[in-house]
Order: sequence, then C-alpha cells, then structure tokens
Amino acid sequence: MATNRRYGDGCAIATALDQVGERWTLLIVRELLLGPKRFTDLQAGLPNVGPKVLAQRLRELDGSGVVRRRTLPPPAASQVYELTEWGAKLDSVVVALGQWGALAPERSAGPVSADSAVIRLRSLFSPRPERSWTATYEIRLGRDRFTARVAGGRLVDTRRGEPHDPPDTIIDSDPGTLSGVLGGQEDLAEAVADGRLVITGDDNAGRRLFEAARI
Repeated sequence: MATNRRYGDGCAIATALDQVGERWTLLIVRELLLGPKRFTDLQAGLPNVGPKVLAQRLRELDGSGVVRRRTLPPPAASQVYELTEWGAKLDSVVVALGQWGALAPERSAGPVSADSAVIRLRSLFSPRPERSWTATYEIRLGRDRFTARVAGGRLVDTRRGEPHDPPDTIIDSDPGTLSGVLGGQEDLAEAVADGRLVITGDDNAGRRLFEAARI
C-alpha cells in the first residue's frame, strides 16, 4: 500500500486514492510519464517538494508497485525511477486531470516543469483529421529534449529524448512560455517576436501544432 492513511471504502476510486492520493504523488507520476528520471531530475521538476518527502513518496510508490528503481547500464550506471506497467496506466488519468484543470476558473500559480509543459500539449491537443498533416517535432526546453509526432492530424507520440531521425520542426522555448502559449495565456506571435519561442524548420507544421493545442 502507498500510505497508512487509507479511506476504508470499498469503491475502486477509494482504492486508487489509497495508492496515489497523497500530496505530490500524482505529480511524481506526471514527471515519470515521458520516461525514467534520476532522483535529482525529479527534484528539478518538483522544486517545492523537500528531498525527504520526495524520497518517502518514492518509497511508497515503489512499495505499492506503481514505480520501480532501475540501474542504467554502464557507462551511466546511475539509478533511475520509472513507472511500472501498472503505474503507466495512470497516463490517461493524469492527461484527463490536465484537461479538467485547464478549465478551472482560477489557475494555480508557480513554476512549470518541462515535463508538465509537454504533457499540457497532450492534454490540450485536439485531433484535426479534417486538416491532416504528419510531422515530427523536437521540443527543446532548456537542457531537456522531447519528441512529439503527429500523424494524420493526430498526436500519436510524446516522449523524453531527441527524435531518432531529423525532425521536421524544432520548437525552442522555456517551460513557462510553452505552457502559456498552449493554454492561451500568451500570444504565439508575441512569444516568437521577442525570441522566447523559436520555430525552426517547417514553420507551417509548427503553427499547426499550436493551433491544435489551444483551449
């Protein structure tokens, strides 16, 4: 079990909350949806959680079978945390929460992690089969690199890491700006004009991505 504070309710929703209902738990899951991370990487994505609390939540998630630890092969040989097959099934839950939260009357204030910005792209993206296009994107957010792929007007892949093949479009920004443009709090043209968001390569494919991922 993830925590000693259980609801004592036989509903499957209560069972789910017994596992991931503690503070910070679902945000840890969010940070692992796009791929494994080291402890320090999780700290960077969740700057407001203390190391002791983060370590405790990871132990709880490991104990409940949501997260597991794995040692990377040499030369890295560092320890990472990743979602188990069962934990990965929270993907659609987290994305749906993002869709719901995007409609909140008042937005929460605070920093936005790189993974959060890319998951927001997934949460807000609306398929456009009537304006079908296919493109591979490299999203650069500081030192973080992500791949997004659209096929037939549908977002079919988002993951951490650079594309295996040269991308059609490169989007270079910071997490806060990307999240703001996607959510409509910032204007794409203004972000491009002042250099906070740069689209390289197929500019039309870049703008289509943003058109399909706005509230």
